[in-house]
Amino acid sequence: MPITYKKLFSLMEQQGVNKHWLRLNGIHANSVDRLIKNQYVTTEIIERLCKLLNCQPGDIMEYIPDEAER
Repeated sequence: MPITYKKLFSLMEQQGVNKHWLRLNGIHANSVDRLIKNQYVTTEIIERLCKLLNCQPGDIMEYIPDEAER
């Protein structure tokens, strides 16, 4: 998967929030699961995360090309 959300979970740790907090603030459990697995989520989810965490998309996700693309 070329998109990783490792930066999201690092930022959450810095801000003292967890996955349960995301669910309490409107991010559906299925979306949280998709983020954990580095699967695709909608731009609506990215927008909500940015609002909740007061950040930019690049602060929570990163594009990493597949080996075949390098």
